[in-house]
Amino acid sequence: MTPPPGWYPDPHAPHLQRWWDGTAWTEHRRAPGTPAAPPPGGGTGRTKVVALAAVGAVLAAAIVTGAVALGGGDGDGTETRTVPSSAPPARTGSPEPTPEASTSEPSADDPAVVEDQLNGVTFALLDGWVRPQYVAQDDVVMTTDGTYDCPGGVGLCRHGMVFSRTVTENDEKSPRALAEADISEAADEAYDRDKLGRELHGGLESHQVVKSGPVAVAGRAGYLVRWRVKTAKGPGGYVQSLVFPSSVGTESPVLVRYVFDAGEDGPPLADMDRITEGIRPVGDADTGGGVGSSIGPTD
Repeated sequence: MTPPPGWYPDPHAPHLQRWWDGTAWTEHRRAPGTPAAPPPGGGTGRTKVVALAAVGAVLAAAIVTGAVALGGGDGDGTETRTVPSSAPPARTGSPEPTPEASTSEPSADDPAVVEDQLNGVTFALLDGWVRPQYVAQDDVVMTTDGTYDCPGGVGLCRHGMVFSRTVTENDEKSPRALAEADISEAADEAYDRDKLGRELHGGLESHQVVKSGPVAVAGRAGYLVRWRVKTAKGPGGYVQSLVFPSSVGTESPVLVRYVFDAGEDGPPLADMDRITEGIRPVGDADTGGGVGSSIGPTD
């Protein structure tokens, strides 16, 4: 027996609820806590009462087990129909990576600042940007708000993401060498194939260097490389690799990656420079920096 029509956790977006019409998922979604009412044509009367009871069972089971069930895809762009039940549905197809807790926490002094304690820097949150939630990738410090269906017909995408990580793979210290070596990998991961091998944008077709050069970041001499990438599906986008020495610990190089969708739905390209200009050492908001500042050698 399948559950009756009602609101259940969305297998593809566990922070939302989705309407189950008794036989299949519909396109109606809502945030938890929204007044309980079926969508147009979604069922009334006793059906609604039973559905709400079923939702309560689902949420109770999720709390007890301490896990959120994510619906999987088969990798060919089609959706696997998951029947809601009191137990998490079994995974099918390629498993989604488990979201990990972000290393970036909001500053205690300023709610509009994200702090990367590991690398000793803070990032200013611009309008349209939020702290990461339900993000599977590592080292994300901010994203644009919301998701959309990827142009390749599989998975969910975001119009903008910014990553911050420490370079530990080799002994290279030159910001220029590291940025120039990273940009190709950044483009591939963002617009060619993801870690599950899916072409979220139909694959990467070509790229063009639109900007490169030295830059002052948090008072340190850094270097950036920016590409415009063309994809088989969708508007493509921009990727940027920015590297500068950390001001803490062993001063290991810090790599900041930017991924911006092109087109009218993508974030303003100028936000790349604004975010760079807003990077500051932890506890030192007065430190100068940003694109075009006077700096010393970067090699």
